[in-house]
Amino acid sequence: MSGGEIAALIAAIAFAVLVVFVIRLLAQVQKTVASVSTTVEEANKTIRVVTKDVDVLTSEVEGLLVKTNTLLNDVNGKVATIDPLFTAVADLSESISDLNRSGKNAVAKLGAVGKTTAQATVAGKVGQTALKFFNKQRANSKSE
Repeated sequence: MSGGEIAALIAAIAFAVLVVFVIRLLAQVQKTVASVSTTVEEANKTIRVVTKDVDVLTSEVEGLLVKTNTLLNDVNGKVATIDPLFTAVADLSESISDLNRSGKNAVAKLGAVGKTTAQATVAGKVGQTALKFFNKQRANSKSE
């Protein structure tokens, strides 16, 4: 074997080793591509399911919003109807407070009048007793 044949043999072996590594690399790439393809397919299925669920939820939320708006309008109408009642209750409460204040003032004045009347009654009784005493003294001094 000559030097050229040995060089060709080394080149052929190197090329064969290179082909084996390329084949293994391509097999790994094929497995990776298959795995990625499966993952993408599952993701697409999941996206379709989620999209359907979101569509259903969207229609339900729209229905709830319509019902909520209707209910809110009804409540607003009823509150507007009740507003005069609250105003009347507030006015009545103010009137009752005024009446209560007036009653307290009247009781205070009657208490003061009663006190004055009691003092006048006592003074009148003392005066009557004193008058009787002086009349008796006068009668006794005339009879002597």
